[in-house]
Amino acid sequence: MVEQESQHRLTDIFKAAGDPTRRSILTLLAQQGPLRVTDIAAHFDMSLNSVSKHIKVLEGAGLVTRRTEWREHLIELRVEELAHVDRWFRDLRSIWALRLEALDHLLTQETDT
Repeated sequence: MVEQESQHRLTDIFKAAGDPTRRSILTLLAQQGPLRVTDIAAHFDMSLNSVSKHIKVLEGAGLVTRRTEWREHLIELRVEELAHVDRWFRDLRSIWALRLEALDHLLTQETDT
């Protein structure tokens, strides 16, 4: 059950980060910290409404949070959510490391005989 939930989280993250504009928003937030929606929108050649829709997708995936200070909406990156992606890549690396070790073992056996 936990594995299945983790797979769903990973799918949501990849869907949200699959769009170049959303990846740019994530990069911007990582570099500059929390920003107002209007400050984020200033970096893109699209309407404020379009940028807001991208932010909503990122919120839905849990990659950003929105906090309201007075009338300002600040968007902040949730770096901890990226741990799901890191874990997935780490698992892939370990699988390939095992395969490469097995191949190395086979090649060593062939050269010894």
